[in-house]
Amino acid sequence: MKIEIWSDVACPWCYIGKRRFEAALAEFPHRDAVEVQWRSYQLDPSLPEHYDGTELDYLSTRKGMAPAQVSQMFDHVAAEARGEGLNYRFDAVVVANSFTAHRLIHLAAAHGKQDAAKERLLSDHFEHGKDIGSREYLTVLGRELGLDAVDVAELFTSDKYADDVRHDFAEARALGISGVPFFVIDRKFGLSGAQPSATFSMALEQAWQESHPLVMVAADAGTKDAGANGGEACGPDGCAV
Repeated sequence: MKIEIWSDVACPWCYIGKRRFEAALAEFPHRDAVEVQWRSYQLDPSLPEHYDGTELDYLSTRKGMAPAQVSQMFDHVAAEARGEGLNYRFDAVVVANSFTAHRLIHLAAAHGKQDAAKERLLSDHFEHGKDIGSREYLTVLGRELGLDAVDVAELFTSDKYADDVRHDFAEARALGISGVPFFVIDRKFGLSGAQPSATFSMALEQAWQESHPLVMVAADAGTKDAGANGGEACGPDGCAV
């Protein structure tokens, strides 16, 4: 079973959704048969590489939200994050374009380290005030993830993985995704937003049953007294004699 998750490194609900999904997946009996793929999405592709201002400034000026409304939103999201064991520090968030960070995630995926890269970027952005658009930061992160230094350096001297990121954007548009996080299971089931873990659990079970339907085994025609549907059983009207 394959689960694709569209999200942005600069999306606070995406980190919360990641934690809630992971909690559900950890309890899923068939978790070893589940493949998770992180897909790229940008909430604001027009952001400069670096924005000279705070997260509150950004949302209030570029998004037209009242500062008091933004502060109230920060308090609510931070409280939800704490419920998942996350320590958001919106006052320390560095506003930056996430495109190159998404390219780094694709590079990490090529080496089997996609989830680790996604986790670090989200945590460093929301909990540790790191600049996810900084070449220096991304270079250090690449080294700490065990990625080849030459491969990481290519992200800043070429367009490597840029088409992969744009392909994810195009796939999101084709699927009608207009907000993140968005979870797609086997290209049949979709969940929008940071749903409660119980909702993810139900979705996983439903998708598994859909892709692995119960197959009835036909009774052996030579078995004595075998009925049309197999061996003896009990039902609402009583038991077979």
